[in-house]
Amino acid sequence: MNIPFLFIGTTEIVVILLVVLLLFGGKKIPELMNGIGKGVKSFKDGMNGKDIGPEEKKDEAAANANDETKR
Repeated sequence: MNIPFLFIGTTEIVVILLVVLLLFGGKKIPELMNGIGKGVKSFKDGMNGKDIGPEEKKDEAAANANDETKR
């Protein structure tokens, strides 16, 4: 089974990164990556059986509120 779209080179990666930069801008990219990172962490925790309890949700909500006020 040959999947040709998985074989991308350096030039294609650079073009993709430039398009992302143009679409989202310099300020939104760190926020986007932060959201993706939190999603991946949440997914991994869910796969490992770690469940967030109500106390941890409150702490996480407070941390997110602090992040929003810093902007």
